[in-house]
Amino acid sequence: MSSSRIMKKIFLLLLVLTTLSGCGSKGGMGGVLTSSDVLIVQHHLRQHYHCLEEFCRRLYLKNPRYEPDLKKRAQKLDLIFKKRKSLGTPYDNQASHDILTAAFSTDPKADDRIALLALGLRKSIDEGYGQDGPDEDTMITSLQISLDRLKRLYSNISQVNWRLKVYCDADQKLYFLTNEIAPEGHLNMGYEVLMTKILTRIEDDIYMRGGNPPNVIFRMSTMFFSLFL
Repeated sequence: MSSSRIMKKIFLLLLVLTTLSGCGSKGGMGGVLTSSDVLIVQHHLRQHYHCLEEFCRRLYLKNPRYEPDLKKRAQKLDLIFKKRKSLGTPYDNQASHDILTAAFSTDPKADDRIALLALGLRKSIDEGYGQDGPDEDTMITSLQISLDRLKRLYSNISQVNWRLKVYCDADQKLYFLTNEIAPEGHLNMGYEVLMTKILTRIEDDIYMRGGNPPNVIFRMSTMFFSLFL
């Protein structure tokens, strides 16, 4: 038997052991079976959540009308990204695509659009990667992540990025102020940078799964994809 075939058999054996033994358990063979793709995806997950929390924190600064109380803003973001507890809205237990749809709807059943957007974005990452959070014990490999879900996640995040720039209320005022010119004359590109980082990491994870990111062209009637299909 050639050395290349032996190596392939060893790799497949390790992959099976990883899947069956729950390699995220502390101690034992967990460290031995951790591959570079696992470390990369785990890092990407942590960065996704961090960027989204920072993104929404900045949205509150630009759109204080959704939650004027600074302490309550921080509490909401903490509930969404850290404690992962209920916000007390009708959308708490809904899927990410439904929450994102509500965040951009004409009459959401919640006053704080930013909290809805934050919840929808966090759940999008959860569902796209099949995770319960950035620090969960269950080990993941790039082969265990659904390629189709990652592509739908990429499309949904891109859709959010587009809607932020074009979705308006009846008075033609944007639901979310983001990259308008600052008083000193500079364009605030912080939002765009954060979104680009998130999309780039998802692209990398799609590539690791052997796929190519979807070429998304949006229309006003475009819907968010369910990540459970």
